[in-house]
Amino acid sequence: MAEEVKLLKTWSSPFGLRAFWILKLKGVQFDFVDEDLSNKSPLLLQSNPVYKKVPVLIHNGKPISESLVILEYVDETWKQNPLLPEDPYERARARFWAKFGEDKVLVSIWNAFIKQGKEQEEAIGLAIETLKFLEEELKGKRFFGGEKIGLADLALGWLANLIGVFEEVIGVKLIEKERFPLLSAWMQEFAEAPVIKESWPPHEKLVTKFRAIREPYVAAAAQPK
Repeated sequence: MAEEVKLLKTWSSPFGLRAFWILKLKGVQFDFVDEDLSNKSPLLLQSNPVYKKVPVLIHNGKPISESLVILEYVDETWKQNPLLPEDPYERARARFWAKFGEDKVLVSIWNAFIKQGKEQEEAIGLAIETLKFLEEELKGKRFFGGEKIGLADLALGWLANLIGVFEEVIGVKLIEKERFPLLSAWMQEFAEAPVIKESWPPHEKLVTKFRAIREPYVAAAAQPK
């Protein structure tokens, strides 16, 4: 009997893109559903009753939630084109950088995106300091996974797209080639990889979406205190 693989995601979610990318890179046949999070489907609510969020991977009727968990599940289930290295130490390092991207990089850049005035300046400074760790990690490497895209690249891949969106919305350059030559080169090469390139959401549509997301933060900062 053929395997049934379904991915619940949204068109704009960087977390859903991770799951989409790994399935494509593995050559796994799957269906996907772009969920409307303002009107969540019964399938989503049933599949992820704890968080009620996307992405959710459903494999032969069994749901798996959380994008980093999905990445490892897919890598372990479909052995072709492995995304994690065989060496235990290198596997641990890949997991470390994936988690660092989640806990430090994403949080610091999001704060730079939503803050205003002096608080934004401080948040941008912290984001730049955080990004320096990624620049250092890329020394002597083409990708975080070495010579080919690995799990950490997929976990950090949103940088290659959303950074440009955030920079356009806030009018501040966060990743300059002069300061981050290796990270800039990685972003370009990752973004142009065939499976990655063909799946990016429309840039202008993302800009419109994130402008709308940011507006309440701007409005709140403008209120007298």
